Amino acid sequence: MTRRHRLLPLFLAMTALAGCKTMEPKYQRPDPPVPISWPQGNSYLRQSEAALPTLTYREIFQDPRLQILIDLSLTNNRDLRIAAANIASARALYRVQRADIFPTITAGGGATVTGTGNSGPDTRFSADVGASNFELDLFGRIRSLTNAQLNQYFATEAAARATRLTLVGEIATAYFTYAADQSLLKISQQTEAIAARATTLTNARLQGGISSRIDLRQAQTVLEQARSDVAAQVTRVAQDRNALQLLVGAPIAETSLPPSLEAVDTLVKEVPAGLDSRILLRRPDVVEAEFSLISTNARIGAARAAFFPRISLTGLLGLASNALGALFTGGAFNYTAGANVSLPIFDAGANRGNLQYAEAQRQLFVARYEQTIQTAFREVSDALARRGTIGAQFAAQTRLVAAARDSYALNEARYRNGIASFLEVLDAQRTLYTAEQSLVRTRLTRATNLADLYRTLGGDQTIDTATIAADKPHFPLIGK
Repeated sequence: MTRRHRLLPLFLAMTALAGCKTMEPKYQRPDPPVPISWPQGNSYLRQSEAALPTLTYREIFQDPRLQILIDLSLTNNRDLRIAAANIASARALYRVQRADIFPTITAGGGATVTGTGNSGPDTRFSADVGASNFELDLFGRIRSLTNAQLNQYFATEAAARATRLTLVGEIATAYFTYAADQSLLKISQQTEAIAARATTLTNARLQGGISSRIDLRQAQTVLEQARSDVAAQVTRVAQDRNALQLLVGAPIAETSLPPSLEAVDTLVKEVPAGLDSRILLRRPDVVEAEFSLISTNARIGAARAAFFPRISLTGLLGLASNALGALFTGGAFNYTAGANVSLPIFDAGANRGNLQYAEAQRQLFVARYEQTIQTAFREVSDALARRGTIGAQFAAQTRLVAAARDSYALNEARYRNGIASFLEVLDAQRTLYTAEQSLVRTRLTRATNLADLYRTLGGDQTIDTATIAADKPHFPLIGK
């Protein structure tokens, strides 16, 4: 084999040596800075599951109208579109960075004509294929940067999953809030109607000399308060619909809205929290924080590799001939090859500063990762604390409404029989009105608490793959 034919295999062999190893520190996941088990005590719900099973939002939110709105939001919400654009951008940046691992091959060809006054034109034809300034990644600098960009892409994808999970929880909360305000509107309207009848009756008794003017004014205060509440609730219902429509990202049909909270709150199922807080590690925001940490860890490898020589190769294979017909003959073949080596000797501490910066960034992202886990633990613990007592609170509030309703009926009967004063009737009516409103708010708290548990536990795998299954990278992972 001639020297000419040995050159190309040698060039390819040197290329294959690149990237066999990186100088990244071995990654170890930090221990979660939270207790292994959830808080326990009278305020917390007793858990019996050893681990959190995979769940879907359809299993938790079983109201068909709410499911329709969630499906619409997963298609139309603008936050999700922004997240999808961020994923596409991160994937493109990964492709750009990964391309540096491979040589850039170019091909060209041409024809030149030269001549002088004493001779005829001289025509020369050429064709060539070459690679220029290809860096042999012997110390893993480029591969570390590629690993960093790949994990940044994964972090962006996890952030999109967190956005989707939060969106589903917000849709459910907004849906229940609309339903609660519808219930409060109906209570205000019913109170207004009762107060209007009481005012009419009291006015008639005043004309007959049975009641006093004070009784009439007291009845009117209840009536006007109810009218004011009706106007305020009409506004809140309209605003709730606007908020829900913003989250959905599309117009909402009237048939997709709940008539009242009582009609839908029983269609929300319990969310098991499990016994082990390590399930938080699968929350999308925790996953995002860990991928960002891994990305920062990889950049330390790139900063370390900057202290070592960089070797760049340039090669050109070509054909040249004065005659086009002879261009592809053996005598037309020519080649050039070269290598450049650069070694940092004095950089005024720039490389050391870059390494120290990369190491400091790793500590920063470790702290962010641990803080994300601590925040997640607090959110779940708060939701469990609320879940542990909401049942007793709702039962007590239900009994309070029943007692207040019976008290109002008894006082009204005593007033009609001349036993009780009209003030006693008004006090009983106000107590009932307040108790009914409090029961609706407690019912809302119970429903939104389940939505909070769904969101904070982060176990909905359908949300993880609902809209980005086609966006998974089709690139092999870059090994160390």
